[in-house]
Amino acid sequence: MFTISKQFTFSASHVLSHLPEDHPCARMHGHNYVVELVFKSPCLDARGFCQVDYGELAAFEAWLLATVDHRHLNAVMGEVYPTAELLAKFFFKKAREVLAGDVGAYLTSVRVSETPRTWAAYES
Repeated sequence: MFTISKQFTFSASHVLSHLPEDHPCARMHGHNYVVELVFKSPCLDARGFCQVDYGELAAFEAWLLATVDHRHLNAVMGEVYPTAELLAKFFFKKAREVLAGDVGAYLTSVRVSETPRTWAAYES
């Protein structure tokens, strides 16, 4: 199985209001997020790629920057708590929507990092 991934970054605020009042994440705060899209294929295409050219991911990056960069994630996600885990699922579904052709079909997971030492993932 061949695997490739690409990382994207954005900055945003959020508040996890469902947590106890004394929890630090219950207060509004922000992160410099890293989002990683992971693609897998059992074979390479005629170009020698894992079915995906990194350039084909520009549509997701454009959507990400236009929709979440320097925004308040609670407003973007509505009723869904913007935890790293739920952001990973949200970005997975959105990547499948915005990526052209069959590119989204090779997407197998999305990872989200809020800090350099933490990651959450959603896998298909």
